[in-house]
Amino acid sequence: MKIGGDIPEKWENLEEWIERVKAYNYSTAICPLGSDASEADIHFLSRLITQNNLTIAEVGIWNNTISPNDEERQLATSEAKKRLYLADRIGACCSVNIAGSRSKVWDGPHRTNFSSETFDMIVEKVREIIDEVQPRRTFYTLETMPWIFPESADSYLKLIRAIDRSAFAVHFDPVNLLYSPKRYFNHREIIDDFVSRLGAYIKSCHVKDVVLDHQFPACIREVRPGKGTLDLGMLLICLSRLHGVLPIIMEHLQSKEEYLLAGAHIRATAKTNRVSIV
Repeated sequence: MKIGGDIPEKWENLEEWIERVKAYNYSTAICPLGSDASEADIHFLSRLITQNNLTIAEVGIWNNTISPNDEERQLATSEAKKRLYLADRIGACCSVNIAGSRSKVWDGPHRTNFSSETFDMIVEKVREIIDEVQPRRTFYTLETMPWIFPESADSYLKLIRAIDRSAFAVHFDPVNLLYSPKRYFNHREIIDDFVSRLGAYIKSCHVKDVVLDHQFPACIREVRPGKGTLDLGMLLICLSRLHGVLPIIMEHLQSKEEYLLAGAHIRATAKTNRVSIV
């Protein structure tokens, strides 16, 4: 496995970006370029990746390709295609989005998000994006989310079968699957089941931690790795059984210190459980 994550500090150019990557002790990274990147920057990034034995874990998209607003939906779809094309150009492990939402908020909950009509919209939109770009070196993936498909191993498998495209794969975020107290307490079984059934499709994984607060209604909070109750050792063991060198990405932390602490905790946990980290 390779560890990477966000970089909360600002940087001005790719030279500064690669110095940040080294300072954070990352062996994989999130793509620093936008869809409007110049040919020179794309070639320079590719050279930096090779020279520093890095991989680009993911090219983030993060927009709403099934928005109820026609203009937003069209713009989001166009951007998703551009970002997938960029991911293919640089040989990223995947390009990742969420399925979107029927809400006015791009990533928000909505009463129709789990309808059969929404499922069909997701299928057609993913097909459209993949079929236009025709990626050869990367994959289009959807991050698991609590209030839109795919929210479980079952719905992800159903999407894979329905979309029926070899360039569609899996982005795994185990914390996003823990959206109820029952799932929170049974997270070991949920993780093991997900990896066992979908492991062949997993291209990148977000690694976070989680706690269940004692309050009403139930509140499940994301926290820094090592500060919650997620069985990180069990997760790393499951992921280590997959083929290839999987990138695991830290996110949503606020400072360099937090990322360094999280990375150190993940590496220590991996060592304790005899899991190899590049």
